[in-house]
Amino acid sequence: MGVKSKAAAAIVVLLLFLGSLWLQGGLDYHWDSCLKSYNQINQLHHLSNSSEADRAEGSLVVEECPGQTFQSSLLLSHLLAAPAPDSDVLLLPYLASWDDLVKFMEALGPMVGLISKEIKTKTTIIRELALMAEQSPEAEVGSDIDLIDSATAEFDEKNKGLHHNSAYHSVRSMIRAELSQGLVDFHRQTDSGCRTLLRLHRALLWLKLFLEKLAETPAAGGRLRSPSELCREAYQSTLSHHHTWYVRKAAELAFIAMPERGFFYRLVCVQNQDEFSMLLNRVVQAIEDVYNRTQGVLEENNMLHLP
Repeated sequence: MGVKSKAAAAIVVLLLFLGSLWLQGGLDYHWDSCLKSYNQINQLHHLSNSSEADRAEGSLVVEECPGQTFQSSLLLSHLLAAPAPDSDVLLLPYLASWDDLVKFMEALGPMVGLISKEIKTKTTIIRELALMAEQSPEAEVGSDIDLIDSATAEFDEKNKGLHHNSAYHSVRSMIRAELSQGLVDFHRQTDSGCRTLLRLHRALLWLKLFLEKLAETPAAGGRLRSPSELCREAYQSTLSHHHTWYVRKAAELAFIAMPERGFFYRLVCVQNQDEFSMLLNRVVQAIEDVYNRTQGVLEENNMLHLP
């Protein structure tokens, strides 16, 4: 094996090793070895990715993109189903949104796909906690959190740990339940859904900013910047603040391998930047609502800096 081949192999091994550190705390817990295989198929039936008001105004209705595993229409449907009364966020569609975002990252190639592995671990943690809470009478938090509209009943029965009477029905109910059970410690790391949610929350800000930047159109005579450059820029202003030097370098290597802009057009079945921007702006708006709600609930409970 030549020097170049050895170097390439070393980079791949390094990225595999550091992938679990993508979200802060990835090596602190060896969840993969103890979690059961609990693959969720989150489907929202009879839900539209546009409201009646949107259709009345002639706004974009995102359609299915044939031949693609990632579907922006499903992502948008899940995001729009997540907001709940009292500025809350429903965990079932929230986690389903992450399933879609993972598919988006995996579509960008093996290097970027490595990042999604830790996110999968985080969503699995919350689902497992919800399932365990469902089997434990002490975890029930009562009918006072029965706030969801009729669309929730359409979710897959496999997610029963996240149903409307469970402790993990929403962000607020999860926080309330875990605080009452002493699962959250503000001074040391604990195996809590709240801590796990915070890591996902930080990653969502990175993806939101990346998609925002992809949607930007240049001024007259300007050029469209490469997705690699935009993703790195979004990362540096968000997640990098929570990562070690080694993880930051591994992330930058992954971003170098990101496809060019034309690949993104094909991924979501659009023809040009104008169509792409219209679609992304719709998705970003939905992400922003979910992010702001989650931010507010975490801030109310002083959980934005859980160790």
